[in-house]
Order: sequence, then C-alpha cells, then structure tokens
Amino acid sequence: MSSTPNASALMKIGQLKKPYGIKGWLWVFSDTDDRTAIFDMKPWWMKTATGMKPLTVKAWREQGTGIVAQFEQIPDRNVAETMNGVTVWVEQNVLPETAEDEYYWSDLVGLRVMNEQNEYLGNITEMFETGAHDIMRVGTNSDSLDNEERLIPWHKQTVIEVDTTEKTVFVAWPSDY
Repeated sequence: MSSTPNASALMKIGQLKKPYGIKGWLWVFSDTDDRTAIFDMKPWWMKTATGMKPLTVKAWREQGTGIVAQFEQIPDRNVAETMNGVTVWVEQNVLPETAEDEYYWSDLVGLRVMNEQNEYLGNITEMFETGAHDIMRVGTNSDSLDNEERLIPWHKQTVIEVDTTEKTVFVAWPSDY
C-alpha cells in the first residue's frame, strides 16, 4: 500500500453516491469526460474527517445511465450508507496527458483573467459545467478591476488564450458584460 499522498498533489475525480444493493456497492459520479475513464486512474483516495484514506475498487459496471462500484474498504450496505458524498481523489501524476488546447480544471483554478481591454477581472475560483458550456467563476480581489464576480463561459469564442507560464487566461469579455 502506498503512503498517504500530499493533499496538494491530489485531484478530485469523482464522488460516491447512494448505496446500490446490499453488498456494499455504491453509485459513483465521475468528473471525467469519459465517465468510465475514472477506473483507469489508480490508486484512489477518499477524503474523510480523519484525512485521506485509500479506496480500492474490487468491481464496477455501468448500470442504467450511471456507474456502480464495489470497494475492498466497504464490505456491506451498512458501511455504504455512511459513504454518500465522499469525494474520490487521485495523485495528479497518474492522470493522462492533455492535448495542447486541453486543460484540467484544477490547473485553471487560480489563474488570472484578463480581457481584451487589458483589464484584470480577477482569478478563476471555480470551474463547473452547465450542459451548454463549462463556466469559469471569476472572483475578485483587491487588485481586480471592480468587485463584480463574473461567470464566463469557457468557449472558443470567449477564451482567446491560456498562458500557463504567465498563469493568465485572456478572454473576449468586456468588463460591462
């Protein structure tokens, strides 16, 4: 068993949901684009009140429109009942490489956001999906243009450039939007 990883080297890849059946199976919500790709990433860690603990998949399958899995650490439904909402993490070094124009959300959070008018709008505080587009939540700080939090679509017409060296995202998003 590997030693407990440094929390800053981890990325959230999913979440455990309600129990399925009586043998300790749980519904698994995957944060990955290809939802079954979550099972290619190992080892898993779960965030608990007492710290990060290993989570080992014994079996998994697609069930209807979702995914269910059985874990070595969860022997029965009674234990599974206590696991709803537990987040699943992996070390970032086990993640597949991204294409040139692809990014992991965790790599985007914290980046500065500048618009075409060279105005600093704030930093990305969160990325989330709405169905139509991924969205950047841009929070303000003492150096940003104003105190307006912004929700900016992550779209090829909106995101002009991502400069990971300068930790900046350039957007076509005027400050009065």
